[in-house]
Amino acid sequence: MTKRRSKGDGGLHWDEGRQRWIASVTVGYTPSGKRIVRKASGKTKTAAKEKLKEILRDHDDGMPTPAKGYTVGQAVMDWLEYGLTGRAEGTVETRRSLAKHHVIPQLGARKLRELSAEDVDRWLAEEAKKVSTRTLRDLRSILRRSVARAQARDKVKRNVVLLCELPEGRPGRPSKSFTRDEALAVLTAARGTSMYAYIVLSLLTGARTEELRALPWSFVDLNGDPEADPPIPPSIKVWTSVRRTGDTKTEKSRRTLALPNWCVEVLREHKEHQDQIRRDAGLDWEENGLVFTSRVGTPLDKDNVRRAFRKVVEKAGLNPADWVPRELRHSFVSLLSDNGMPIENISRLVGHSDTRVTETVYRHQLRPVLQEGAEAMDEIFRRGSGARKARRTA
Repeated sequence: MTKRRSKGDGGLHWDEGRQRWIASVTVGYTPSGKRIVRKASGKTKTAAKEKLKEILRDHDDGMPTPAKGYTVGQAVMDWLEYGLTGRAEGTVETRRSLAKHHVIPQLGARKLRELSAEDVDRWLAEEAKKVSTRTLRDLRSILRRSVARAQARDKVKRNVVLLCELPEGRPGRPSKSFTRDEALAVLTAARGTSMYAYIVLSLLTGARTEELRALPWSFVDLNGDPEADPPIPPSIKVWTSVRRTGDTKTEKSRRTLALPNWCVEVLREHKEHQDQIRRDAGLDWEENGLVFTSRVGTPLDKDNVRRAFRKVVEKAGLNPADWVPRELRHSFVSLLSDNGMPIENISRLVGHSDTRVTETVYRHQLRPVLQEGAEAMDEIFRRGSGARKARRTA
């Protein structure tokens, strides 16, 4: 006679329709008193027993039983739907695109509880052949966060993505800067276009493109106060950006910059031109108080800025595909550095928290300051070369 299993140890029975052994065990009760039953199956009685033991062991350890059919694709879609609340629209769009083109096609059909660290390692290695290290980091982040969210909702026991190292991806697009002659050519080509004031202000102040797109006229002082002690020059307050919160990138990025004379002249012309456009638009004008707008007063879109900027670059005789608006800021750093300005001063102007950030982000644009010591010593001992020759002769 077969011995009956003890209460709480679960049960085994043969399912004729499925032709499989079915293991089942009660692991708790719902608030309404209904039993919560976990089931597993196997082709043999032994296989079903092993799965039953696993369910009981996890239950005794306080671990949830993972959902059987829940896939990686479902986990990613759930995270995209509920895990990006409060993020900027651009961030959400980027994450959706990366998930749709890189994560779901490769791993989406895999059952989440069967996803292994080896699966993730192989996926990352393949993606590393196609994308930059920065993009690869974003891809791993998407998968890691998706699995973490599923783990918090008892869909899987552990997050295997945490076990995987990030490989080196393809080199990213290096940022460049205009030479002085190229910068002058771009400024000349921009004259008379809608981008003229934007390019002049970006190149001559180093403001980020996201900061200029959010710059209101109320933060622009084209007169200053020459009678003050000390005199106050014309300036702009770089206190906002197009980020979701409206804040600048970092606390140090919030700064007030004196305006070069060229910027003052161009902004005055730009304001007059914008006033005329406002009158021409009439009721179609949407007032936002911004310095840089579309022809009906709406904020500029980053894609429109990029396209308009590249048209100017092409007009200047350069390859438009090689340049993006943020490289005006890189050019600002490069031109100041070439002119001998210390990196500490440049760091403050571009709104970095310290010189380390400036050196890391703009290392290709910075003139090697450490050469100054060697150049000075060469100059010192060049003057004393006659004395050295005299000593050698003696």
